[in-house]
Amino acid sequence: MSSNQLSLARQVDLALEKLGGELKGMSAGTIVLQIRDDSIGRFGIRHLPVDCADRAPVSAGMTAEQVLELRQLAIEALKHKSGWTHGEICYDFLLKQGRILVSVQSESNYNMELIALDI
Repeated sequence: MSSNQLSLARQVDLALEKLGGELKGMSAGTIVLQIRDDSIGRFGIRHLPVDCADRAPVSAGMTAEQVLELRQLAIEALKHKSGWTHGEICYDFLLKQGRILVSVQSESNYNMELIALDI
């Protein structure tokens, strides 16, 4: 089955499932999903290993259950994406006192060639 046949929510779930092994043990970072025609083309993680100003001990990182919670939050955040098919979604996450904190940034992209064709 191609990604065009999968809903964007399912694609996000699969991408984060694929990143699950890398996410386990991480305590902070940014998950980046690049979207074209409502399909994820590229995805990955920008890792924020340590805050240089913070001298507190580094946490052990996320557990498998916390990674699953992050996946669910990422899918839930898609409800705020509407009316665009090209762009990028970034999930900034932080493990703080055993809780996953997530901030989502969505960016829509448009192509001038497509706009010019409509004229």
